[in-house]
Amino acid sequence: MVDPTPLPPTLHPLFPDGAAEHSSLATPLPPGRLITPAGSEGNAPVMWLSDGPTPTGLWEMLHREHARSGLWPLLLTHQASDPDFRPWATGELAPGQSSAPDFHDPEAVLRGWWNSLVDGRPDHPQDAAQRLQMLEPYGPDWPGLAPTPRPAAGDASAEAADAVAGWLLHHDPKLRIGLVRADSGAEALAACGWTGAARHADTGAIAAVLRGWEQQYGARLVEVGPSGLRLSVTARPDGLEEALPVAAEHVAFCPDNVFRGTESLTDYAEELVEEKCWSFWWH
Repeated sequence: MVDPTPLPPTLHPLFPDGAAEHSSLATPLPPGRLITPAGSEGNAPVMWLSDGPTPTGLWEMLHREHARSGLWPLLLTHQASDPDFRPWATGELAPGQSSAPDFHDPEAVLRGWWNSLVDGRPDHPQDAAQRLQMLEPYGPDWPGLAPTPRPAAGDASAEAADAVAGWLLHHDPKLRIGLVRADSGAEALAACGWTGAARHADTGAIAAVLRGWEQQYGARLVEVGPSGLRLSVTARPDGLEEALPVAAEHVAFCPDNVFRGTESLTDYAEELVEEKCWSFWWH
């Protein structure tokens, strides 16, 4: 039996508790550096970031090694007009400013967001009545979590994530790659201190919902941008009736997916049927 390849010493600072000696990583990394949140000199780094675009196949290899390395790979994007690759390369991250995902119950979080969406003062040109009409067939009534769909077989979640990563890199070869010490993509989002949905919600609550989707839908966080996320999905709704409650979760999670993206919740649900990649953008 071949001994596992030790974790490169450059990554050891991501394990300030000394657990690096129990991790391994055989995949060679391109040039990169550790990222420490700006203004937190002396604290541990929260991410390793490649200096340039992600080589083809690298995300998939690192994803497959996650169980051994303890490092979750993220494809990272930035504003096209920004030469500094913010917020990643500049360390504009705030891991200490959000709550822990364990603090939140995903259903309670989504229900609260839905109620705020219905009861709150609209921040979009539609008035309250139009907003409620867009949320039909539910209107003001939170429908509860969607029923768990049929589970995906075997290693389908990992295969789906690899496929989405390859598709994303094909369409945007400039994406860089980051490594975050975390048990999953949801945990990585909170651990690195992403604040892209700060106008809508605390990152810990966002991560709690993502973790629920990991368990329920086989979702995997693949790409993160300054204010957006992309997830692969395996256990997908296969008809409008199944998709509607999933769409309700999505609009609570990210209202602009419906209010700025489609004509109604029903239209959005139709788009979710058999969709392999879920995208969310907060404005």
